[in-house]
Amino acid sequence: MIKMKKIFALCLLGSMSLANYAKDWEKQLPYQNPKLSVEERVEDLIGRMTLEEKLYQMSAIYFGKNAEIFDATGEYSMDEVRKQFGTHGVGHLSCPTTDMSARQAVRTGNKIQRIAVEETRLGIPVIIDAEAIHGLRATGATSYPQSIALSCTWNTELMGRIADAIGQETYSRGIHQVLSPTLDLARDPRHGRLDECYGEDPYLASRMGVEFIKGVQKNRVICSPKHFLANFVGDGGRDSGNAGMSERELREIHMPPFEAAVREAHVKSLMAAYNSLDGIPCSANRWLLTDVLRKEWGFDGYVVSDWSAVNHAHGALHIAPTKAEAAALCAKAGMDVELPRLNTYVKLGEMIRQGKISEEDINENVRHILRVKFEMGLFEHPYVDEALAEKLCDAPHFRSLAREAARQSIVLLKNEKNLLPLKGARKIAVMGPNADVVQLGGYSAKGVSGVSPLQGIRNIWGNRAEITFTKGCGMTDNSKDGFEQAIKNAREADACILVMGGANWHTGGETRDRNNLDLMGVQEEFIEEIAKTGKPIVVVLVEGRPVTMTRWMDKADAIVMMFYAGEEGGNALAEVLAGEVNPSGKLSLTWPRNTGDLPMCLLHRPYGREGRIVEYDNNGKDFLPKDRYVSLYPFGYGLSYTTYTYTNLKLEKTAIKEGEDIRFTVDVTNTGQMDGDEIVQVYLTDLYCRITQSEKRLKAFRRVHIPAGETCTVSFTLPYSSLSFLNEYLKPEVEAGEFELRVAPNCMEGLTVRLTAEGK
Repeated sequence: MIKMKKIFALCLLGSMSLANYAKDWEKQLPYQNPKLSVEERVEDLIGRMTLEEKLYQMSAIYFGKNAEIFDATGEYSMDEVRKQFGTHGVGHLSCPTTDMSARQAVRTGNKIQRIAVEETRLGIPVIIDAEAIHGLRATGATSYPQSIALSCTWNTELMGRIADAIGQETYSRGIHQVLSPTLDLARDPRHGRLDECYGEDPYLASRMGVEFIKGVQKNRVICSPKHFLANFVGDGGRDSGNAGMSERELREIHMPPFEAAVREAHVKSLMAAYNSLDGIPCSANRWLLTDVLRKEWGFDGYVVSDWSAVNHAHGALHIAPTKAEAAALCAKAGMDVELPRLNTYVKLGEMIRQGKISEEDINENVRHILRVKFEMGLFEHPYVDEALAEKLCDAPHFRSLAREAARQSIVLLKNEKNLLPLKGARKIAVMGPNADVVQLGGYSAKGVSGVSPLQGIRNIWGNRAEITFTKGCGMTDNSKDGFEQAIKNAREADACILVMGGANWHTGGETRDRNNLDLMGVQEEFIEEIAKTGKPIVVVLVEGRPVTMTRWMDKADAIVMMFYAGEEGGNALAEVLAGEVNPSGKLSLTWPRNTGDLPMCLLHRPYGREGRIVEYDNNGKDFLPKDRYVSLYPFGYGLSYTTYTYTNLKLEKTAIKEGEDIRFTVDVTNTGQMDGDEIVQVYLTDLYCRITQSEKRLKAFRRVHIPAGETCTVSFTLPYSSLSFLNEYLKPEVEAGEFELRVAPNCMEGLTVRLTAEGK
């Protein structure tokens, strides 16, 4: 009987709790009720907000040097946060915990969020952002290969796993948004930020970008791909220059990665670029940010500025006489958030009073922001488990993933007489300015436990060979003081590994473009002097961009390109040099012969007649190829320690009707002695079109593992739409006629077959 009374009491208590829970929901304001639709919650909240609260939602506070809430010691207190938040709160925080340890970062983020949720009038949670182009930019976080290196893997499945890992590590630190990936195209290697790109081709970049966004966003972290649009293709490779190309070129080349991010990956934010399109700044370009992005593509997230872009629109581009007026133009165009600090958007109230912008315009900007916050579940789950950050900080399985990616990213450019892999060398001389340093590239975390090439070589060779090291020369200076010792080491060695190249903030990086792609300083002379010893030479380039090398490349027996390869790059490089890993990376851009040849990309329109370049024309005897594509190494190129043969390219149908897919197979045989991965590439040529077309367009690719001596049949299916071009009205059209399909190891080789298509 007593037992039954206890059960009854528990049941009664449970019923009362449920009743109280229901009453709690009744007490809540509609925007606080997760049972309502997102749109209902957004409209209810906007209706309760003051103009000041709206403008602060469109703004950010920067927690960094010269920022709003740091004191003289470089620290900030929660009292200062409260002072800055006031009762109105703020929409966004710019990189507040980047330089903190994992545990401190998540604790600080939770404290700040608690102030936003519990101490501001409406309790709107704040979005904390960070950078994460190749791993979260936060102290001690995992550093993966740079984007240009990842694109050389041509491995979208691997990209997806890396993005998932980045998303997990990012979320664990209380970060809600990453200002990544970079979807600008690497179409001129003079540009300083080429290492952030996924190569020169829009199709390859779109495939990698979609996987990045999907992988990160499934971890409740939103992405802001950048820089929308065409920010890296100014004349001469100069950053943020006016892009004067036609709308056709924008739509065919520069828009596809961003369109795929919206339509396929359902990205929730996007960053407008600094540059102008045909004179109209991207950050104040309504056609770009509203007509194309929202009305045409269906984007439903919010647009952020590049850092201080509103200031630049006024001070550099001079679109308005005051910063406030420039801000009004940007907000009306569709740029919803001003980063990184409180500046002009919080003062838009005066522009409303002057009739430069309306409060309904502001409401539309705020709707975009609040919608994403509700969709993220940020109102219901504003805090992060503080135990998670340390567990995931550079976790062993993340390091293993970084190493796997580094292995696949390394590109073998030259291997005379099969010098590589180095077998039987008992004494190896390692030298060069990049041998004993870890080069991670731009937007990299501090405190990364990285492996240098020298350390990796010592790790992998162990006691199998004596490893000597001397730097030999600097990266950019003209001193030759180290030449003598390096030459001595070379003469005493069986083989020499010269680790040359560049470094972020020295030979490249943000605001650091180049007008000459030769190795800087005395590096080229150093290579020549070591070559005079007659010893076998391997030149390893550690860089964020291609370098021109006609002066010295004939003196190197092997050349290896290692774009900034992340924290495990040194180990991966050594595994490739030792033959423990078969190199499989392929170039995601065209490698130029000379700087004067730039820009040179596979995807370009034909020339109207034959032509010569005097330096290449053999005393007037030789015309250039009709496409004038005179690369040193073509797009898609990369050697292996084994060889592959392509045979039996077969189309299921040679006549394609409207709406039919194009299906075909090819046999790829590993004809060498070592297992390997081959990247099978598919290019399409529209042989005749009333609007001129590039000779070859990348349409598909697949990375396949093929054991030595075996054959792999690789199948592809292309949609009918892959035959289309943009017609006079910039609409996709398939014109009846003949096409050539190329299946190849790079864009210049391979098998071809022709097909015909019905037009539409």
